[in-house]
Amino acid sequence: MTEPLNNELPEPINLDSRRARRDDTPEESAGALVPVPVDAAEVERMDTAYEIALDEETDNGKVLVPVDTARLAVPIADGTRLPIIPTHLRPENLRATITRALARAGHVGAYHAVRSPWYATKLGWFASRGLSRLISQQLRWWWVPNSVALEQKAADAGELKEWEKIHRQLKATRLWRGGVLALQNLGLLIGAPIAWNAAPAAGLAVAGAALVAGLAHFGRPAGQTLVGTAVVAPRFRKLNSDIVLRAYYAAGLGRPDRTDQEVRFGSAMSRDARNTGSQVVVDLPYGKGWSDVAGAREKIASGLDVHANQVFLTPDKTSSRRHMLFVADRDPLAVPVGRTDMLDCKPRSVWRPVRFGKDERDALVRLPLLWSSLLVGAQPRKGKTFAARLVALHAALDPWTKLIVADGKNSPDWLGFKKIAHRTVFGTHPNPNDDNPIEHLQAILDEVLAHIDRVNSVLTSLPVSACPDGKLTEELARDHRYPDLRVLVMVMEEFQVYFETEDQAVNKEIAAKLSRIQAVGPSAGVVLISSSQKPSGVGAGDVGRLFNRFRDNHSNRFALKCGNRIVSEAVLGGDAYAEGFDASSLPVGDEYRGVGYLYGVTDSTPTVRTFLADAADADKILTAARKHREQLGTLTGEAAGEDLERATRDVLADVLTVMGPDNAGHWDTIAGRLANQMPEQYDGTTPDAISAQARALGVASVNVKRDGVTRKGCRTDDVRAAMARRDGTTA
Repeated sequence: MTEPLNNELPEPINLDSRRARRDDTPEESAGALVPVPVDAAEVERMDTAYEIALDEETDNGKVLVPVDTARLAVPIADGTRLPIIPTHLRPENLRATITRALARAGHVGAYHAVRSPWYATKLGWFASRGLSRLISQQLRWWWVPNSVALEQKAADAGELKEWEKIHRQLKATRLWRGGVLALQNLGLLIGAPIAWNAAPAAGLAVAGAALVAGLAHFGRPAGQTLVGTAVVAPRFRKLNSDIVLRAYYAAGLGRPDRTDQEVRFGSAMSRDARNTGSQVVVDLPYGKGWSDVAGAREKIASGLDVHANQVFLTPDKTSSRRHMLFVADRDPLAVPVGRTDMLDCKPRSVWRPVRFGKDERDALVRLPLLWSSLLVGAQPRKGKTFAARLVALHAALDPWTKLIVADGKNSPDWLGFKKIAHRTVFGTHPNPNDDNPIEHLQAILDEVLAHIDRVNSVLTSLPVSACPDGKLTEELARDHRYPDLRVLVMVMEEFQVYFETEDQAVNKEIAAKLSRIQAVGPSAGVVLISSSQKPSGVGAGDVGRLFNRFRDNHSNRFALKCGNRIVSEAVLGGDAYAEGFDASSLPVGDEYRGVGYLYGVTDSTPTVRTFLADAADADKILTAARKHREQLGTLTGEAAGEDLERATRDVLADVLTVMGPDNAGHWDTIAGRLANQMPEQYDGTTPDAISAQARALGVASVNVKRDGVTRKGCRTDDVRAAMARRDGTTA
């Protein structure tokens, strides 16, 4: 969830002196909308380059002016008392202020220290260039170069007397100026040695430095500086009331010529607490509401003359026509938030929220896991797998949590989880990572359902003192006496493929079990993390209905860039689009990977930039996660070398068993024998289901003649050959 912000409105302040503060605000003091003024002289001493304003200065010289008092819905009273002690110097903020100032000063000092040899070289070059320019200009002054044109003009006109007059004056001027320069040079020749021997060393150093500095300044090329800039802030749009009103009226959200249709303001224009943009509370005219302004976001951005990615609207709980307008100085979604803090490899707890990323206001976004489920959807290569894996890595670092990974696309992204996963499934067809993924998934779903039943049974049997609310608690989940009460996190990557296998009966079985787990699992501590690039249009009939039920029952949703509005609605839900959230409108580009809408966690829907954990990071975290589990003895399932104990079926062996002495059999006969002889495993199975499973394992479906009837079936030799290939032996 997004960290809460203080609802108190900041005092109106002049932000001219603090517009250059672009360094990150410490998290401890970043939660409140409180202005943090900085003196302009301090900023200059900190060697910060000022931003280039995109708007003209106002008449009163202020960069940012408060909203006109006459237009305020809640006017600011005259005589409002300003705080005696500035906010950034208050005891609770003083440490953060000092830390920030020291860090900034240290950066500036180190930046210039590294470049000091280059600065010295430039200083020498500028000074020598200045000396050359000075000598050149003195020679030009002595020669009086413009006189040549006067002499030539007189000669061309044939005015000999005028030419002689000019020539005599020129000779006299050159003689006088030459004498001045001669006296200057004589003074330098005599005075310099005397000063060198008589003046103190400190005086000589000061005079020499001043002389070199003066010559360097005189010789500095146009557009160049001697010392570089250690901190450069970006360009930004300065807002005032007229600009905001212009934008809203241009977007058709009001009419300035009608009093009852005017757009008004519910707060003063101010900077946000992190100094990343400007904000103001806006009151729409009566009859206009949130849906109107949410649909006009791009038009508002056009009226503000900024990109739509810089405009963020937040509804207000007090009124449907009131909202907060925040305009970022630059596109915040293109600013990476860095790697996950899980790289410290310390244990985590699924009972604590995941540090998922940062929102458009640079506030930390936390994602709770318990009692909920997460659906992640996006186009390919937009960060969907990385986002889901980030959450799974958090669960992996909790040594008391069982993790199940079912990767429908059989990609390398999830292979590392074999180090700690209780169960894994890869793909939909036999492959080097999984010899029978569909059958394994069916068995895993049965195991999860049995786990849910055991959890509920144990919780029911516990006394009220141990389980006061009849719910799973963190203490119970970590109690060695109750190994069945572990939290179970189940990851379903590209889950839609398991609704679209070759066997419709299998599809229906998987769909029904997943839907049941989705419905009853969260209350028993089962957390589902599902991801898909195709969250709609899957299956038909009962399978399609169950797929939609499974998808729609996810309580939390994270939508990255989607291909169109329909897919966005499938991920976020139809209500999200009505509220103005369309993941197909998210920006495109490599810098926007991992950016999406997080819907359902809180009343707000932040645009989140997820923390990064690439393949190398994931491997490091999973290696540490295994060590944590080994130390506590909590490795289970496949990670501990345990086979899946299940009332499952070896289709090939079972088919061979029921065929008995027959060398061939019809599929319907084989299905009937399986259902009769092994009802706990094959009750309700169909000939088509058995045929599909056998064919997937390499058994050919051929015409078999039995009792004078020819139908599709299989031969025992083909079954034995398939078993030999599977087991790596010769038939």
